[in-house]
Amino acid sequence: MSNPQTATVEVRLPSRLGYEKVAMSTASAVAKLMGFREDRIEDLKTAIAEACINAIEHGNRMNEKLSVGVVLSAGSDQLEIKVIDDGAGIKKQPVKPDIDRKMHGEEDPRGIGMFLIQALVDEVEWVPSADGRSSYVRLVIRLNKEAEEPA
Repeated sequence: MSNPQTATVEVRLPSRLGYEKVAMSTASAVAKLMGFREDRIEDLKTAIAEACINAIEHGNRMNEKLSVGVVLSAGSDQLEIKVIDDGAGIKKQPVKPDIDRKMHGEEDPRGIGMFLIQALVDEVEWVPSADGRSSYVRLVIRLNKEAEEPA
């Protein structure tokens, strides 16, 4: 049985760069309806864009025959987002990047998107499917986080 206070919005995107902006707009609209502050909405937009780009590039490997699903579940105090790819790209939890090494050119700069996602939302989890045919990233951003942070 679903929570009566939860509203769910689902979007299917083509695996084509640029369509992450549709997910950003949708997430922004839902977050505004929930009462998120503008700075948290900007964090959410950046995180969801990075997650969609990863799904397009790594999960679906730029295969335009595949799509990316975005499911936004608005609860009373948090927004949960699942970005689901139809590919078999990422097979395990990504390793936290060494930002210092990347910033100094000692490592490939790729992977900074995962760092951004982790820094901008309250929870993040990468989940491969049991059959290896898809995976998703689950993001959670809490409405009352700003109450915990100093002004």
